[in-house]
Amino acid sequence: MPHALDGRAAVVTGGSRGIGRATVHTLAAAGAPVVVNWVRDEKAAHRTVDEVVAAGGRAVAVRADVAREADVRRLFDEAEAAFGQPGIVVANAAVVVTRPLTASTEADFDRVFGTNAKGVFLTLREAAARIADGGRIVAVSTVGTRLFLPNTPLYLGSKGAVEQFVRSLSRELGPRGITVNAVSPGFTETALMPDEDRAWASALSSFGRTGEPEEVARVIAYLAGPAAGWVTGQNISACGGVA
Repeated sequence: MPHALDGRAAVVTGGSRGIGRATVHTLAAAGAPVVVNWVRDEKAAHRTVDEVVAAGGRAVAVRADVAREADVRRLFDEAEAAFGQPGIVVANAAVVVTRPLTASTEADFDRVFGTNAKGVFLTLREAAARIADGGRIVAVSTVGTRLFLPNTPLYLGSKGAVEQFVRSLSRELGPRGITVNAVSPGFTETALMPDEDRAWASALSSFGRTGEPEEVARVIAYLAGPAAGWVTGQNISACGGVA
């Protein structure tokens, strides 16, 4: 969808790798100048920016820990300084701890919920205050919240919170014409996909394979675009039929 997002500045948290990186590329290809948020992998963030610029797009990298209120505020300050008022915000940053609930620690809980729940809360709250009327907010959840999966209870619990944030915020921001939706990827080829789980995960899909980050990014970009103006408060599965 070339030029569909011309002039609509975007902020993508966790934008340096995986689904976030693919989302940055997809939005930029549609004409949006994109702020690539990162917190740990500086090289990946700047590589993503360089790739966008080389392809004729506009992007900048901003380091911010979404679990910190001051960092999130600064992220949006720098986004506005770079490209003006954002019209698109994608809350994608997340961490995973793979451990049964009975073996999980308080530190595990604080780490996962700090980024995945608190971080999304802070991002959505700041987005609501900063985004232009008629804007688009997308939060990334997971199809795993519908499945009975062992070893990731904290991750799935934190994503369940994200889905509820989306439903509530969509009602709050509807009068301003702002849509708020979630996208729930299935098993996707990112650094979070263990090699030993690939065959099992592929068997759950109608297509018999795992997904690619770009396939999820295209769904996010649809929700960020003009065609999705009547879609809000929804959780869209981009999972290849995983059930």
